[in-house]
Amino acid sequence: MVALEALLSFLVISLLLEELQEMYRRRRHFLLRLRSNEQTRPRYCRINLSVPVLDRFFNKQDPRPDFRVSRESLSVLLNLLNQDRRHGWGATIETLVFLFWLASGASYRVVSRAFGIPRSTVHRIVHRVTEEVVAIRHQVIHLPKTPEDLEVVSQGFAGLARHRAFVKAAGAIDGCHIRIKPPSGPDGHCYRNRKLFPSILLQAVCDHQGRFIDTYVGWPGSVHDSRVLRHSLLYRQSVYPPPGHFILADGGYPCLQSPLPLITPYKRGNQGVAAQRFNSHHSKARSVIERAFGMMKTRFRAIFLQALEVHHTFVPHVVTACAILHNICLSAGDFVVVEDEPEEDGGGDDGEAGLEDVSGARWRDQLCREVSALEEVPLDHDYC
Repeated sequence: MVALEALLSFLVISLLLEELQEMYRRRRHFLLRLRSNEQTRPRYCRINLSVPVLDRFFNKQDPRPDFRVSRESLSVLLNLLNQDRRHGWGATIETLVFLFWLASGASYRVVSRAFGIPRSTVHRIVHRVTEEVVAIRHQVIHLPKTPEDLEVVSQGFAGLARHRAFVKAAGAIDGCHIRIKPPSGPDGHCYRNRKLFPSILLQAVCDHQGRFIDTYVGWPGSVHDSRVLRHSLLYRQSVYPPPGHFILADGGYPCLQSPLPLITPYKRGNQGVAAQRFNSHHSKARSVIERAFGMMKTRFRAIFLQALEVHHTFVPHVVTACAILHNICLSAGDFVVVEDEPEEDGGGDDGEAGLEDVSGARWRDQLCREVSALEEVPLDHDYC
């Protein structure tokens, strides 16, 4: 009996020791996993001031050389993205990675070296933040919301044209070619424009300050501006401009009264003195869209002055994000001086426009008569 009791006690003690050993083993594994996760936490989620680009930013230096936007513009962007919903500095760092990627010509390798993070991580950050920026598009790029806003825009265009005849202008429209890498596949040739480089088209309408109020991007570069226009929501839905107003366009577009009122200049072969005077005032107002494109291209010149180094299906998202950033910068008073660049857009090309350049002709003739009947002279000081 004594031997049996001793054996049972030994078995019980052995089982208890095994349970204790298993408990300690699990605890040790848990601590090892916890320590491993702490050590492998992504460095971009913490402020690593040994990274020069972050050191300059968090030491309150001017961020424009590195990120192409001012500190005020970045603050507006972060507020719109609602980054407060995420803890720590991770959201801000990811936004900086995205902006540095734009400023460095869409080079994942350059960004990876600058921030000390893997190239695959840079790729994920860029695509995620791009989609987040595109998601706020309608908060930043939108038509005038009230009659008072529309009146400000119209008065602004009359001021640009230096004539009251243009007081019903509600925007200026144009197309812009975005250089891309030659797409592979059987449809790659469709992206080659008339200047023989592959591109994707951006159609945009801006107000009198060069702020984009409508964008439409994605068509291959070989497609004419007027065809892109006919497929845009602006044309098909006919919700803007309101009745009695019109949008200024160059000779690459048709002169229309409906469904989208467009006023274009007179063609060179039909120009008398009155038409030349009208075209001069028209050009002064319409050129604001060219300046808007110029400001956006100058700010992100590494993106737009060479072939965009991303897949062509991702290009519309990148371009839309740049247009959003352009508007944010203007709202924050963050302006850039437009640099001279080679003309790549097909401005002035009649192309397909002549096929339907009729319905707005009477309206244009009426505006031409108003320009000739009343010379513009702003009464802001005395004349002698």
